[in-house]
Amino acid sequence: MLGQRIRQARLSAGLTLEALGQRLGVSKAAVRKYENDGVTPDSAKLLAIAGACGVRTEYFFRKATVHLNNVEFRKNSGFGAKRADAVQIRVAEKIEKRVELLNAFPERPISRFSVPDCVPAQVDELEALEKIADEVRRAWSLGLNPIGDLTDTLENLGFMILAVNVDHKGFSGMTATAVAADGQQYPVIAVSTSWPGDRQRFTLAHELAHVLLAGRLGDGVDEEKACDRLAGAFLAPQTSVIHELGERRHRLEPRELYRLKHEYGLSMAGWAMRALQCEIIPYTSFQSLMRLFSARGWKRREPGEPIAAEAPKQFEQLVYHAVGEQLISEAKAAALLGIPRMQFYRERCMEPQDAAADQ
Repeated sequence: MLGQRIRQARLSAGLTLEALGQRLGVSKAAVRKYENDGVTPDSAKLLAIAGACGVRTEYFFRKATVHLNNVEFRKNSGFGAKRADAVQIRVAEKIEKRVELLNAFPERPISRFSVPDCVPAQVDELEALEKIADEVRRAWSLGLNPIGDLTDTLENLGFMILAVNVDHKGFSGMTATAVAADGQQYPVIAVSTSWPGDRQRFTLAHELAHVLLAGRLGDGVDEEKACDRLAGAFLAPQTSVIHELGERRHRLEPRELYRLKHEYGLSMAGWAMRALQCEIIPYTSFQSLMRLFSARGWKRREPGEPIAAEAPKQFEQLVYHAVGEQLISEAKAAALLGIPRMQFYRERCMEPQDAAADQ
């Protein structure tokens, strides 16, 4: 198990055998022996491996393991297989911590996700997704108003949501089913921290759509287009779009799209697409808007203040819940959060940062 963990840590850090060997001052062959359990590194060398790979040494000895099934990426072709493998390893490592924490509770403290009964067994056309989005919102008591905190909403429904720091614009997110050693399954959505909040929110909604529509699309229905359509309808329902923009328009003003972006957390381009999908504007008006976006560089970066990034909170909340109920120790809590024990103690006691710096 130790050798496998070392290999996973190396791949997660994006290091080759040779690169890790150079950081450790050993040969490529020596690193391979560590990973094949041919040689067990001593404590000093293990500490060096942890530092080189950006993990804590407890990672190498953690017992809980998970497997990721049904992995789907939202990425472009420039994000290659090696990078995708590295992301999967990092996601699995974060899920292992969550599963270990959940196992400390006598009863499961989070909901079990299930696809609402309102989602039909087969979807044969994209237009049907408008009604499905409304019914899913109704099943989850979300109404038709903007969803202020999408991450919190999905966590409360039973998803494990992760924000992953990936220094590559080709990656937006991924979805998977995490299967723990005891057979428990957890739906997982990971989003990149490299993108602004509106891009993250659309990725979350898109990956949610993959889960809702899995095995339900009829022949001839493109899965990515269907997930994009359901994501847009989930974030900005048709009734709300018509209420905000009117039933028929000749053109849309960028300033009104900007206001709606900040109210609903859907990009200006996303609102233009929703106006087209809801038949509020003709395709010629949509094309005109997209030409304007291209000319002003808004396809790369939309104007004005960006939407705040999504921030998963459930894991940290459950860590403090478990500490408060004496289900785990402070040392375990610090290890789960990946911070020094004294830092956890100061944050638990809510000591001012300047006071901690003076000590």
